[in-house]
Amino acid sequence: MAKRLLLAGIYFSFIMIALLFNNNNLIAQDSKKEKKQAAIKALIDSQNYVFKAQSAMPMSGATRQLNYEYDVKVSKDTINSYLPYYGRAYTAPMDPTQGGIHFISKDFDYTVTPGKKQGWDILIKPKDVQDIQMMSLSVSSEGYATLQVTSTSKQPISFNGVIVEPKVKKKKK
Repeated sequence: MAKRLLLAGIYFSFIMIALLFNNNNLIAQDSKKEKKQAAIKALIDSQNYVFKAQSAMPMSGATRQLNYEYDVKVSKDTINSYLPYYGRAYTAPMDPTQGGIHFISKDFDYTVTPGKKQGWDILIKPKDVQDIQMMSLSVSSEGYATLQVTSTSKQPISFNGVIVEPKVKKKKK
């Protein structure tokens, strides 16, 4: 009987230690998630971030996986878009190398509204770019985002990606 009580006590101790470590692990994960959410909120509030496109979803055709070279850089005074385009264009560009969604805008409307689940809905309307009517960006609190681009000469297209901090250029000595 004493042997069973001793084994039950040891077993109970192991369970309590396992629960303690598991609980500490969950607290650490929650803390990491909260830090990431605070960092994304700070980027959105500062209006200084980069949308890195991971996939493109044209109106017709299959979803295409992209590399990390495609992005939209957002700052208070400039929108710099370098995205591919897949879909139907109603007019062809004069320069065939400009077939994607490539532009720099310095005159634009920028509106942020609270979105679903602590996220944000951002509407960008460039005034100095003829082809792009608007860009609608939905951002989750974890930094995942969907960008929808509406154009006057092309079918709409959507991109999935992430919001990241812009890289700071190092000054040469």
